[in-house]
Amino acid sequence: MKDVGKGEGRVLFPGVSYDYGAVAPPGALLFTAGACPLDAAGEVVGPGDHVVQAGVALENLIAVLRLHGAGSEHLVRTTIYVVGDRDDLVRVWGVVVAALAPHRPPSTLLGISALGYDGQLVEIDGIAALPT
Repeated sequence: MKDVGKGEGRVLFPGVSYDYGAVAPPGALLFTAGACPLDAAGEVVGPGDHVVQAGVALENLIAVLRLHGAGSEHLVRTTIYVVGDRDDLVRVWGVVVAALAPHRPPSTLLGISALGYDGQLVEIDGIAALPT
């Protein structure tokens, strides 16, 4: 457990499936656009299926990282947007955690009302510290 603050005695819950913070090494940072569950033709994959869309969005995010010489282990932050209820968020989170393990970048998981593409249920953006 890590103490937080200036002697305030706060202790962070150790059982979360992500790290509370990450320090990026000196060098360039990559800020990605939200990775969408799109195929090579620009069509939404897995309409109505949060798990399929989460997997494709992650694959697309990792493809962007690779274009810039990085991998998922270089992520220092992710934000996951999910259209749906809490159960849908939990299912998407499970896909993200499993795909990035053992790496655990600090992350925010958000339930929202809509995303940009018709039928889109998941979007994931990331910040990565590019390897030197």
